[in-house]
Amino acid sequence: MVFFKRYIALLLIFIAIVLLWNTMVIYPLKIFVVFMHEVSHGLAAIATGGSIVEIEINRHQGGHALTRGGSRFWTLSAGYLGSLLWGGVILLLAARTRLGKAVSVLIGIGMVAITIGFGSDMFTYLFGIGFGVVLILMGLFLPEVVNDWILRIIGVTSCLYAILDIKSDVLDRSHLRSDARMLAEEIGLRTEFWGILWIVIAIGLTFWFLYIAGKSPDSTDAESKDSVSADIG
Repeated sequence: MVFFKRYIALLLIFIAIVLLWNTMVIYPLKIFVVFMHEVSHGLAAIATGGSIVEIEINRHQGGHALTRGGSRFWTLSAGYLGSLLWGGVILLLAARTRLGKAVSVLIGIGMVAITIGFGSDMFTYLFGIGFGVVLILMGLFLPEVVNDWILRIIGVTSCLYAILDIKSDVLDRSHLRSDARMLAEEIGLRTEFWGILWIVIAIGLTFWFLYIAGKSPDSTDAESKDSVSADIG
């Protein structure tokens, strides 16, 4: 029964996000995903020997990350899939641990630090610092259960937005300089190849994250106890 309740809760979150997708309720979360998309480009550059020059996001749900050096392949690939992975990790931490308050504070501190260090315009500063401070205050003063559910909403939104972002930028050709198009120019193969590859990976990872998030954190322990009981019997 608990198993189904957890999945029903995730399904209700998903439905609510879809219904409110084009409203101001979800808008800040979309901008957060864009922020994590650009940060992921930067982190990939650093991980492959490069550096971040600047990060910018705008109110139209766009942005860019200027990087220097590093692997062009991994840097370009990290945007869509990076924001998806951030969302999945946030969802799993909220659903399967009791670290919601700490996670909120750490994400908030990270956003503020990255914005101060690499932000390049007023909107980026206002959102990055503002959203980060809200997360810090949420973690410090709101109960664990509230942090858990807000983080689940952020996590599901991040996963869903990553899939739709790939679709609109690549398959609908709504963005002339999408990551997939730049990767096609840099590495080869068609833009659609990279877009379809990323969207298949994104959908698969999203279902996996939702499946793991819906499982009870104590399921493994319970299965072990049942196994021991059966052996003793």
